[in-house]
Amino acid sequence: MRAIVQRVSSASVTVENEVISSIGRGLMVLVGIGRDDNAADLETLTKQILSLKVFSDETSGAMWKKNVQDIDGEVLCVSQFTLFASTPKGKPDFHRAMASGPSRDLYGSFLKRIGELYRPEKIKDGQFGAMMDVRLTNEGPVTFTLDSRKFEYVDQSSSAVSKKKPAAPVKEGESGR
Repeated sequence: MRAIVQRVSSASVTVENEVISSIGRGLMVLVGIGRDDNAADLETLTKQILSLKVFSDETSGAMWKKNVQDIDGEVLCVSQFTLFASTPKGKPDFHRAMASGPSRDLYGSFLKRIGELYRPEKIKDGQFGAMMDVRLTNEGPVTFTLDSRKFEYVDQSSSAVSKKKPAAPVKEGESGR
């Protein structure tokens, strides 16, 4: 699973000209589900999101000291399969995203779990599968990409490691050219 997490002062989701969800200060989270994601990925990602220290300590002014729970913030989640797109020739390919039916179920479980780990009333949602207008005011801006499996999702064929021999180290006093 993959998430784009943004620290916001406000965010909302509109479907067919009706605001269906909105939050004040907190996190806007775009959630992508890969074709082989499972409950372990869900658990990892929910904990990463809730523990991410993106807020300042109001008392000391120190940055990166508090997570969304510490500030009693809200979380607005929006399912976004396009986070698993590959675009080798410019046209998006979504084969790495989970199919709609199982994705809907796993996303529902994700919402339930993040509510269990925090407080259900603090978790808001878009509308799965709908065309949504997402509006937000990003504080900072502060934006992070979280991945439940780090680099496992990278397509090995398109990111083959170069087999070139590393360059010899430059000796002191030489230009390196």
